[in-house]
Amino acid sequence: MSGQKHQKGFIMNYLAHAFLSFNRPALITGNLIADYVKGRQQLALYSPDVQQGIRLHRAIDTFTDQHPVTSRAKSFFRPACGLYSGVFTDLVYDHFLATDSSRFSEDTLYDFAAGVYHVINHQQETLPERFLEMFKYMQQFNWLYNYRGNEGMERAFRGISSRAKGLESSPAIIFAVFTEHYEALKSCYEAFFPELQTYVENLLQNESR
Repeated sequence: MSGQKHQKGFIMNYLAHAFLSFNRPALITGNLIADYVKGRQQLALYSPDVQQGIRLHRAIDTFTDQHPVTSRAKSFFRPACGLYSGVFTDLVYDHFLATDSSRFSEDTLYDFAAGVYHVINHQQETLPERFLEMFKYMQQFNWLYNYRGNEGMERAFRGISSRAKGLESSPAIIFAVFTEHYEALKSCYEAFFPELQTYVENLLQNESR
């Protein structure tokens, strides 16, 4: 959700984008591929419903970037990872969504993840190649489900750090920020995510009129 990921090539909050597509396959598709679709010419390759998902992804990103709670969450990570604080904040938001009992149980999260993979697998020939390269790993390691646990989160922190210039030796330090400030970061999610969901619901309702 954080715009910083666009600058650095990291997109981590797939669960939130998929969840906020409300089980609509075209929205799920557009929401997940949005950062791999550049310009009007590429946008025109997709159906109006998928284009709506792409626009929705960008609206979610903008809302998230401009929210004061996101700024507070980033502040915990900034001393350890500077400009990458938004990337790790996105990842943390997905973790707390995955563990949010008002939205998912362990079983329903597993089924939800499988459903998202099913949507993508049935239209691979139409999707951006770079997205499909990433999706292969998403599905293989079940990112949407495994962000629920600390082991999956630690693996994700290591993966981001290994690909981020200047962070190669810092994954343990950055992950320690997550564990040390766990409750404060959870409070950020709890203050932010219901507002984001309401915003998206209203946006979709207005577009359907």
